[in-house]
Amino acid sequence: MIAVASFLLILAGAAGAWLLRRSWRRREGAAPALVGTGWALLFAAILAAGWGIGPVKGAALALVMEAIGALSVVFHGRVRRKAARARAADAAPEPLDEPGRLWRGILRTLLAGPLGMTAAMALAFCVTVFLPGDPRTRIVIGGMLLPVLWGLAMTWTLADRRLLRATAVLLGTSLLGFGLAFVGGSILGGAA
Repeated sequence: MIAVASFLLILAGAAGAWLLRRSWRRREGAAPALVGTGWALLFAAILAAGWGIGPVKGAALALVMEAIGALSVVFHGRVRRKAARARAADAAPEPLDEPGRLWRGILRTLLAGPLGMTAAMALAFCVTVFLPGDPRTRIVIGGMLLPVLWGLAMTWTLADRRLLRATAVLLGTSLLGFGLAFVGGSILGGAA
């Protein structure tokens, strides 16, 4: 059963990453339907694994197997890009769309570093508070999830050209995550 579930989770991770990649590669901007479907597929597979295998083992297996599937999509794109670079090696380089500005670089660094880490910590706290299981296991999973979430926040922030959107999303995620963790901790702590 675990082998079949692992294979299905790898396929779900590859399909979700393919939808997200297809959306982000569009020249006219990201397609909200593709982004929503990609993330929904990834989260649905995690929930299904948690329901079918168990909350802790299923979620851990889903995160690992979906990451393998997503990495296969990234690797496949890398191989194709390598061939495209070889063809375009003789072409003249294109100038940047806009000149680099020092203040934008500093602001992106601040968004990706401290604010991205704050948002990642808020999400890790939420996972730690609301995940079922032994508290020690939840703390370990939250701690292991923190650098992954921070890396995702940094990657997205540095790739996004709109600084106000990145700021709003990171601030909103931080406030919502810490708020939910505080409320959930108060409710769960009061019930114990």
